Amino acid sequence: MNKMTLKVSARSENEAFVRTVVSAFMLQLNPSLEELSDVKTTVSEAVTNAIVHAYPDREGDILIECEIGERYIKIVISDSGVGIPCVELALQPFYTTKEDDERSGLGFTIMRSFMDEFEVVSSSGAGTRLIMTKKIA
Repeated sequence: MNKMTLKVSARSENEAFVRTVVSAFMLQLNPSLEELSDVKTTVSEAVTNAIVHAYPDREGDILIECEIGERYIKIVISDSGVGIPCVELALQPFYTTKEDDERSGLGFTIMRSFMDEFEVVSSSGAGTRLIMTKKIA
């Protein structure tokens, strides 16, 4: 098993950096282009969610932890921001708290569709933790 941890400021310019680092780390599994694309898209969505939603009125950090095993990558992306009051509601397609900001509310739906395992752990005021696993053929 191999592990990697990265901590970045919740700033939009860091989204592409995190996506690149995670995909480079994943290359040791020799993923297909589709598997690589799925992970890159998922990481982009997860980091963007943290940037947009976690820290509406203050600066904050995003922690990215990756673990590579025999034929999988596990990615945990967490923040210590405002949290999600109702995870069940937030997981519904098209649900968004930023309708005036042209958000589609499909971030979690997209992430779930690209990963083999997907879990959101959050509560109001306690931050959010996304735990995602992608199996590599």
